[in-house]
Amino acid sequence: MAKQNKKTLNVKTGDRVMVIAGKDKGKVGNVKKTNPSEAKVVVEGANMVTKAQKSNPMAGIQGGLIKLEAPLDASNVMVVCPKCEKPTRIKHDKVKDKKIRVCKKCGEQLDV
Repeated sequence: MAKQNKKTLNVKTGDRVMVIAGKDKGKVGNVKKTNPSEAKVVVEGANMVTKAQKSNPMAGIQGGLIKLEAPLDASNVMVVCPKCEKPTRIKHDKVKDKKIRVCKKCGEQLDV
């Protein structure tokens, strides 16, 4: 049996991020979903793919081509600081025995 490594992400659901690599480089959006086991994130409006949807009258699903966001690797996004409005790296600090995320550029707390 393969050994599983626990992966941690510096990005959380609801964070405002900028895509720093790939076809959508420079796009800014909010994180809709995270998948820490695969180190993937889904960002609003980034990495759009077209999928053929089969119709299902029983479930009320209309067929056709639909556009949806595909997961991106978490290493290809960077958190945008709410204070300095720049993409930044994340530093972890301890405040009152609680681990919080902090902007490396301006020191603003990202976890409120």
